[in-house]
Amino acid sequence: MQFPESWLREFCNPPLTTAELAETLTMAGLEVEELRPVAPAFSKIVVGEIKEAVQHPNADRLRICQVDVGQEALLNIVCGAPNARVGIKVPCALVGAQLPPGADGKPFQIKLGKLRGVESQGMLCSARELQLTEDQDGLLELAGDAVVGRDIREQLNLDDTLFTLKLTPNLAHALSVHGIARELSALTSAPLRSPEFPPVAAALDERLPVKVSAPDLCGRFSGRIVRNVNTRVATPAWMVDRLARCGQRSVSPLVDISNYVMFELGRPSHIFDLDKIHGGLDVRWGRPGEQLKLLNGNTITVDEAVGVIADDQAVESLAGIMGGDATAVSDDTRHIYVEAAFWWPKSVAGRSRRYNFSTDAGHRFERGVDPQGTVEHIERITQLILQICGTPETVCGPVDDQQVRMPESRTVSLRVARAAKVIGMPLTQAQCEDALQRLGLPVRAEDGVLHVVPPSYRFDLTIEEDLIEEVARMVGYEHLPTTPPIAPITPKLRAESRRGPFAVRRELAALGYQETINFSFVEAAWERDLAGNAQPIQLLNPIASQLSVMRSSLLGSLLQVLKFNLDRKAPRVRVFELGRVFLRDGSVVDSDTTVAGVHQPMRVAGLAYGASDMLQWGGKDKAVDFFDIKGDVEALLAPLDAVYEPGTHPAMHPGRCARVMLDGECIGHVGELHPQWRQSWGLPMAPVLFELELDAVLRRRVPVFAPVAKHQAVERDIAVVVAERVTHAEVMAAIEAAVPQGLLRSAVLFDVFRPKPLREGEVPAAGALAAGEKSLAVRLTLGSGEATLTDAEIESAVQAALQELSRRTGARLR
Repeated sequence: MQFPESWLREFCNPPLTTAELAETLTMAGLEVEELRPVAPAFSKIVVGEIKEAVQHPNADRLRICQVDVGQEALLNIVCGAPNARVGIKVPCALVGAQLPPGADGKPFQIKLGKLRGVESQGMLCSARELQLTEDQDGLLELAGDAVVGRDIREQLNLDDTLFTLKLTPNLAHALSVHGIARELSALTSAPLRSPEFPPVAAALDERLPVKVSAPDLCGRFSGRIVRNVNTRVATPAWMVDRLARCGQRSVSPLVDISNYVMFELGRPSHIFDLDKIHGGLDVRWGRPGEQLKLLNGNTITVDEAVGVIADDQAVESLAGIMGGDATAVSDDTRHIYVEAAFWWPKSVAGRSRRYNFSTDAGHRFERGVDPQGTVEHIERITQLILQICGTPETVCGPVDDQQVRMPESRTVSLRVARAAKVIGMPLTQAQCEDALQRLGLPVRAEDGVLHVVPPSYRFDLTIEEDLIEEVARMVGYEHLPTTPPIAPITPKLRAESRRGPFAVRRELAALGYQETINFSFVEAAWERDLAGNAQPIQLLNPIASQLSVMRSSLLGSLLQVLKFNLDRKAPRVRVFELGRVFLRDGSVVDSDTTVAGVHQPMRVAGLAYGASDMLQWGGKDKAVDFFDIKGDVEALLAPLDAVYEPGTHPAMHPGRCARVMLDGECIGHVGELHPQWRQSWGLPMAPVLFELELDAVLRRRVPVFAPVAKHQAVERDIAVVVAERVTHAEVMAAIEAAVPQGLLRSAVLFDVFRPKPLREGEVPAAGALAAGEKSLAVRLTLGSGEATLTDAEIESAVQAALQELSRRTGARLR
């Protein structure tokens, strides 16, 4: 919310400096984000009137002007502006004037000089040269009633300050200059000048037929017909100036009047061209397939979730957000219909963002606009229309006011003892009552309890804590005592069988990964392709049209990060993310940390792309593969031992994907990106990914201490031939099951041999491996904590392992 200080002081003018005024608003919760002057510093620039303008004898584009600046003699000034002509009043910089600094940062001083042989005794200025605007349309033409010789800063009220407030969503009542003045009056006890709304006499008995078909969309609809207005007049300079200082450019007189009242009173309104309305108006919800061309030029398609104003032929306006182009006022408009309505905040919230734009009207209506002021505000708009666009033939109809469904005010109670406890300082009932009454809230006291019926413009007062906040704002946050906590602080120790998420981040960073943080809302195509989720959780109000669903997998976010880096020529990418995913689960109920029907577990996912190691001279480049990332997953889970089984995942290569099993439970997947998605993402190489349940990764086996063995261990190597389908896990399980408890210290696979394919006509050698077979060499480390093993015990353990391998996997000794 941006506004000039001078406008605020017209409604409430406390004896405070600009800095003190900003501090007062900030400490009351209306944060002043920025203060800046309306104009930069400059001096000796006055109002001048051009009395004579003749062509320069030595230059086609220059004129010699005789300028009256209130002195005894006229000034001779050479000017090149195209609009320099007799009779206009413009800013005139006298000799010795200091103009605002230019691009070099140095101030520019006006000196007596000559231009093409003609003496120039000053300079006529444009708005851009005074750094009032960026427009360069020649000299800044002042109003006809400007006083010649008057300082331009005084004439244009340039010693003013622009306030920019950063308001929280609950402060809808402060989205107007009058609303801020009302707050300032309560804070400083300075008198508030409330605007008056004298009713305009209705000289025309004509009403536009209006039907409110959707009471849940529009609670009150007011309007009036005004005929024979002149829309070709210029908007008064004072209104153009105030709108500009609120960050709004001038459009046309009728639009400017509507915008002016919005900034003044917080009431967005709309003015229709009456001749372009077919029949009457119907305020209703949209219908699927209906289209509307808006004032911004966009053509949108509405549905039953969007409110509209329609006539007998088509949709004419997007309710509470923006008017339609078909009924927009123009220079040819003669008859108008002025509308002011109360739109339910929930019926407007989020609708404009569905179409990728936002408006000042929608910003206010979705937070709540006073439903009681529609008629008074129409009177104010009518008053300005008659003042600016009125003609002797201008006539107004009566205000047609339909109150369909008005908000019901509910009493909110405040316990004084509760307020004192929450705020943290002693408070009396009189203090609380005074604070609320200063805000204009009707208060009824009863045995330490204050009962308040919020006024119609305060949509944010619904529970006791809201009133406590109002008391704290009026008392002043700077007056609250600094009280240390008195509750005992007991550290919450994590169980030894678990580690924290930070330890997971640190481990992955040590493995060469970099952490990324991504949005939880993603593209629907990611969910369909990478997670196999045909029915993701839809967002009702997405911040962007493509980010429309909640993610059920972290892989899409990591692939997007990879694509971003590859587009910027990154040769090697290793990234990970710890984040929440969102899954449909009907067993989840609402609580402080959960949403009904949505399971929100945490997961950890990683992605590796490019070379497996950094560029170095000691070895050849090798692209990262499945086993590199499997090793990283094993290091992340250590000392837990996971089992890897062939698996499938929508995002991963069918033959290069494994399920990660921990204690018989699948905790995630690791694998190479599916070739189809690699092609659709335009990746030169296939990245390798993993995604694991964070709760499983956080598990830790509690260490069990054991004495160091006193007896020497022995090693035996065995090589067995098995079918290609036999996995490493099956071989290890057979060996561990065969060797007696306490004898096997470790079993390590150290060699895999596969025969070369035979050439055509070649006969295999005797004892050679057949097609579809492989040789596995395993080193067994055997030992006992009680005595040195004998040869018989060693041989018995080896034979038991071979027999169990043969029984389980069909292995034979090579």
